Amino acid sequence: MKIIMLGAPGAGKGTQAKKIADQYEIPHISTGDIFRANIKNGTELGMEAKKYMDQGLLVPDELTVKILLDRVAKEDCRNGYVLDGFPRTIPQAEVLDKALKERGDAIDYAVDVDVPDENIVKRMSGRRACLSCGATYHMEYIPPKKDGVCDRCGNVLTLRDDDKEEIVLKRLKAYHEQTQPLIQFYKEKDVLRTVDGTKPMQEVFDSIVAVLSR
Repeated sequence: MKIIMLGAPGAGKGTQAKKIADQYEIPHISTGDIFRANIKNGTELGMEAKKYMDQGLLVPDELTVKILLDRVAKEDCRNGYVLDGFPRTIPQAEVLDKALKERGDAIDYAVDVDVPDENIVKRMSGRRACLSCGATYHMEYIPPKKDGVCDRCGNVLTLRDDDKEEIVLKRLKAYHEQTQPLIQFYKEKDVLRTVDGTKPMQEVFDSIVAVLSR
């Protein structure tokens, strides 16, 4: 079962990807993790990617797909995998689709965790993090016992820059322009499955399992 996770930043697709990976005993693969692993291990592909990253440039789609295909060729991906964070654009999806086709392979499902923008802004701007111990909170859903103070270590909680409303709105704009078109792309391939991401986490997961079982 080869799955791609879709959804806006803050929709919870990363959390659901991990739960799917555990449920079906397949790897949860993020491109960021693959890049870091290849660079750490000094692989040829990793060193090639590092050249771009060191210059603050995006790694070209063809190279990203090469690194991704190298990862999914490993034995632990024999029964499938969950891709999280790639593809992000139609050109990336086309390169991935072509590369998989050449191997006689294809994506089985693209799962879209659908959450309206206003919900995402509320979710993300309410997050607080402890930069000391790494604990995370939400001012509405998981508030600390004492306002602005970490329950675990007593340090001050912080609103991360990328959770600030103006940054969230910028990220959502980029998502709608670049990534949302993937929904139609995978719909046309008849592999798109959409779930309501506004429900509680377990209900969203149950919905995903249900659509993957059809």
